[in-house]
Amino acid sequence: MNANPILLQKKYARVVERFAGEQNLSLDAALQFFYRSEVYHLMRQGVSDMHCMSDAYLAQELCLELAEKERTSEQRNTI
Repeated sequence: MNANPILLQKKYARVVERFAGEQNLSLDAALQFFYRSEVYHLMRQGVSDMHCMSDAYLAQELCLELAEKERTSEQRNTI
């Protein structure tokens, strides 16, 4: 299912703002991470109606994705 593009853009803005607040990131850094995230790609493609999930849920998914990427990066640096 595809969401209305305008509503989807507003959803992106709310999720990024919440994610930035939870991770203590600048909006610019949060936005850059968001547009490279799996969450964004799933939302954009309408997979599993990700765009229908709450802003809080999507922000939490971004936090989990960020933590996973940081852990992977740390593991690479120790090898």
